[in-house]
Amino acid sequence: MVAAFGAYFCMYGIRKPFTSTSYDGMQAFGMDLKSVLVIVQVIGYMLSKFIGIKVIAEMPPQKRVRGILFLTSVALLCLLGFAIVPIPYSIVFLFGNGLMLGMVFGLVLGFLEGRRMTELLAAGLCASFILADGVTKSVGAWLIEGGITETWMPFCAGALFMAPLLLFLWMLQCIPLPDLDDQKERQERVLMNGVDRRRYFMHYAPGLLAIIFAYLLITLIRSLRGDFAPEIWKGLGVETTPELFSTSEMWIALGIMICSGFFSLYRNNRLALFHALMACILGLGLLPANLLALHYQWISPYWFMVLIGLGLYLPYVLVHTTLFERIMAVTPDKGNIGYLMYLADSMGYLGYVVLMLLKNKLPGPEDPLAFFEMLCWLVGMLGVSAFGLALCYFYLKLKVKVPSKLFT
Repeated sequence: MVAAFGAYFCMYGIRKPFTSTSYDGMQAFGMDLKSVLVIVQVIGYMLSKFIGIKVIAEMPPQKRVRGILFLTSVALLCLLGFAIVPIPYSIVFLFGNGLMLGMVFGLVLGFLEGRRMTELLAAGLCASFILADGVTKSVGAWLIEGGITETWMPFCAGALFMAPLLLFLWMLQCIPLPDLDDQKERQERVLMNGVDRRRYFMHYAPGLLAIIFAYLLITLIRSLRGDFAPEIWKGLGVETTPELFSTSEMWIALGIMICSGFFSLYRNNRLALFHALMACILGLGLLPANLLALHYQWISPYWFMVLIGLGLYLPYVLVHTTLFERIMAVTPDKGNIGYLMYLADSMGYLGYVVLMLLKNKLPGPEDPLAFFEMLCWLVGMLGVSAFGLALCYFYLKLKVKVPSKLFT
């Protein structure tokens, strides 16, 4: 858990620090520079997810660490190019940065899947990107306060995270493969070629499509919340400080680790799948509830952001840690969750790219908070419906029988 948490946490230090500042007064191609940088990096990240559908599903375990080291090293060099080359030509390096880093998650997740404690281990992994999203912004803001320019700040922050990354990669290399007891309980995980991937998808297409659609919606709002956090906090009337980003995400990470780790207690794969889908529905239900609470001033802006984050990250993380893991464990077709995860991720980031490109044509883009609240209402209603359809599909498909003993 420490190895996976640390490796992905450090990757975020190479990917996200540039979002900690607004690049006020700077433009590229007729748009504000930050929006251009977010769009360009996410396009690279999205393409990496599509490439990862094949690469991650077919990657042998012994090549994972070398792959992570190569991808993160090239991504850091891209940030150096962003610092040296003048704007607007430097934005191409943010595209390269995103293109490199999109496959790191799948490579790290490959060390954790197919184990009796996968949910607990993967909860630590997912807590890394929740916490790192805030910490890397804090590091970026701290560097700028220390006199580092906005263009050099991403590279300097990434360089700080590169040294500990090497330690965590060595730790990942030491992790043994799942043992026979793991394989008996969670099914052996195997590489998937193109035929295997198509066959698996067609066998469970309705349920998978419902989950992927809900995941797409969550990715939209989660990415918007992360990339434009300073602007949203400002709209709520809260003055942003370096520690604000970290403290708000720490509460979310703690709650998510507890909820996700709880599912590792389930020995029955089918029941774990259905209860996880119910938890996803409850999580997205927090979105409209918190919007109403903020409107009637029942909660402060700080706790609004924390609870909205919790409602978003609960289903987002459960897709990573539990839903696809248990679907893979309970169905007779063999494969690996890297394929399912990258199928969902590619669609999610494609949706976010489209949202960013069309943002200025939608109502309220000049007000990030209003735009964010509008999307929260939309995602809350449609996401709950999609997870509900997935629950009905898999319930009928698997014909679950509730056992008398649910837990260890």
